[in-house]
Amino acid sequence: MSATIRGLLAVVAAAVIAGLATLYWIVGPGPMAFADGPTVALSDYHAANPTGAPAALAGADLVKRGEYLARAADCLVCHTAQSGKDYAGGLAFPLPFGTLYSTNITADKETGIGNYSDQDFLDAVQRGIRSDGARLYPAMPFTSYTYLTDADALAIKAYLFSLAPVRAAAPENTLRFPYDQRWLMAIWSALFNADARFAPDTSKSPEWNRGAYIAEALAHCGECHTPRNLAFALNNRKKFGGAMTAGWYAFNVSADKDTGIGAWSDDDLVAYLSSGHARGHGAAAGPMGEAVDQSFSQLVPEDIRALVAYLRSVPAIVASDLPSTLAPPAPASHKEGEATSNALGKKVFEGACASCHGWTGVSPVTPFATLTGARAVNDPSGTNVVQVVISGANRHTPGAASMPAFGGTHSDAEIAAVANYVTARFGSKASSVTETDVARLRGQVSQ
Repeated sequence: MSATIRGLLAVVAAAVIAGLATLYWIVGPGPMAFADGPTVALSDYHAANPTGAPAALAGADLVKRGEYLARAADCLVCHTAQSGKDYAGGLAFPLPFGTLYSTNITADKETGIGNYSDQDFLDAVQRGIRSDGARLYPAMPFTSYTYLTDADALAIKAYLFSLAPVRAAAPENTLRFPYDQRWLMAIWSALFNADARFAPDTSKSPEWNRGAYIAEALAHCGECHTPRNLAFALNNRKKFGGAMTAGWYAFNVSADKDTGIGAWSDDDLVAYLSSGHARGHGAAAGPMGEAVDQSFSQLVPEDIRALVAYLRSVPAIVASDLPSTLAPPAPASHKEGEATSNALGKKVFEGACASCHGWTGVSPVTPFATLTGARAVNDPSGTNVVQVVISGANRHTPGAASMPAFGGTHSDAEIAAVANYVTARFGSKASSVTETDVARLRGQVSQ
């Protein structure tokens, strides 16, 4: 063999090795790889079954169990458009390369899934394959639902089929080339969908395994709280480290004590997941508020505790864009404190916000409106402050307080100014939101 051929083969081999290494890096570990314990098939697990509906519903019929699991999986939020009928689809998901619309998952035979067999439903939920063989986009979190057992997925189907069918065709997606080529999702799925059911970790407690099943299979927490890689798949090397989702910042929920939830007590976490509020930590709004209202608040207490136990075990990820310390209450006088030079922001806050939130940030009306300690006002990007001013917080959990939307009454300049005022007065560092930022954030929200 000549030296030239040997050289070419060496180059090809190096390129192949480099390509495989890059692919390995992009694909990354699975969502529960951090636990690093021995796993077994569910049929070989001899402790309490971590899947299915909770013990309180053990005697309930299939539809009732499916209703609970559908709530835990948060199906309603994504498959219901604003002012639309439940599960009839049509919710818009604006993306950098176009807009996706959720589908009708009622039992309507023409516009919904009324003709889906059990296998069709399993293929869609666990593998991202439609009944006609077309590939689903991962806005449908099938890479998380793949861990659902067949029994749980079919219980959800039984519940959906028990509801009145709704005739409602979803709008056509408007994705740019090449993102409109569904066949490419076959390659994406081969790389990023494990197509594997939940396997309990025998080194962990039954409570931890139940929490893992809720977090990873049902509630798909990582889909919002884990950043994505270049291929828009979850980057589990930064698991639960925080990410932008539908125009909102889903904050770090790893065990980091400064920028995550490591310093929260178990009771704080239980309260936040159950009601959307924990004293000293702020209130949920946006997608998290919806998740609490439509999902977490309807889970039994044991499941919330199990979820907390699992969250506690996720390794700490430092969110470098968030401050390590949260600001204390602001002065009682509006003439003191930060941002006194922001005249427009102060004017808007005084007219629309101060009566509920107070000048100190400690609400005189309800703990839900207290800003002190909230991660949103301590985020220098000001993203969630802008979004909650635009959209409000229309909460439905009993006892939760709602906030009106100001997006239709205030200009982009006013919203930018008040966001900068709020983060400066009540947070650790002022944001520098512009009118352009506000306009961009308006267009990123699912609707």
